Amino acid sequence: MSQISFSPDWLRQFSEDPYAVLGVALSADDRRVLKRYRMIAKLLHPDSFAASDTDTKTLATQMFARLVSPAYNQLKQENGRNEVTASLRYHVRRMSQIKPFNPTTNLAQQLSRTPAQSVDIIYEEAIVKLAEFQYQKLDQFASLTQQMSELNLTYLCLKMGEPILREKRTGIVPIDDAKPPIEVPINKLPKEEDKIDRGKYYAQRHYQRAQEYMKKSNWALAVQELRDAIRIDANTSDYHALLAKAYLMQNLPGMATVHFRQALKLNPKDPLAVEYAQKLKINLDNPRSGNKNEKTGGLFGGLFAKKR
Repeated sequence: MSQISFSPDWLRQFSEDPYAVLGVALSADDRRVLKRYRMIAKLLHPDSFAASDTDTKTLATQMFARLVSPAYNQLKQENGRNEVTASLRYHVRRMSQIKPFNPTTNLAQQLSRTPAQSVDIIYEEAIVKLAEFQYQKLDQFASLTQQMSELNLTYLCLKMGEPILREKRTGIVPIDDAKPPIEVPINKLPKEEDKIDRGKYYAQRHYQRAQEYMKKSNWALAVQELRDAIRIDANTSDYHALLAKAYLMQNLPGMATVHFRQALKLNPKDPLAVEYAQKLKINLDNPRSGNKNEKTGGLFGGLFAKKR
């Protein structure tokens, strides 16, 4: 392996984007950053290079000390993450003022052409795909990290009108599990030109994850997944009905009624919505009707207790 020269210029090109150095999405919170840092620490630990030559061992140690640790120190606190994100946003705005931002790498180009409702999914999947190999072969580090850096800039360019990036404890693709059961490799995604099927595909994946969360009684994460599904495809009754049930299990009958009602508007025969419509006394002929105790949760005091 050829020895990388840790010149100031070489280090500077990566120090501007610590998210790319760590291989985490811009939406990563402190826990995801810490998990990734620990993962890289194991990959670059001298014990992992016991059978390697001295130059390779030295390179791994230098990369951890001069790139990974400084990047983690920048991102481990919320204030640091905010400062880095603000700096990257400023960089994107400056570039856009000079000329339209045109990414050069394949994944960033794919992201730039992605429908708005699927941008977050495509972005995080691409980051995970690259991060999986970022520190496996050290001679690929520079290329993969540069691709992630361009993905970050492309993502921020697409999110230019949104002032705040919502941090998430778990990504659309979990950072510590690049191959979960319901995920598929990025090269097996639906054809890019088939935007309608592509959107439905991603919405269905959110729905499937929500079902798994509900089996474990994790209602809050189920709600998050279902809201993402509805943001992509708002015309599927199954999503509204399951979201309503998730709200119901959190003792939020008012929110549950809204989505059961919407599910029935989309499909009057939706089995889950029909089942609970009678209990909530939902009347589609009068949108404001329903249980008069809805605001206080009186009706569902008994029903919710039974369901638990």
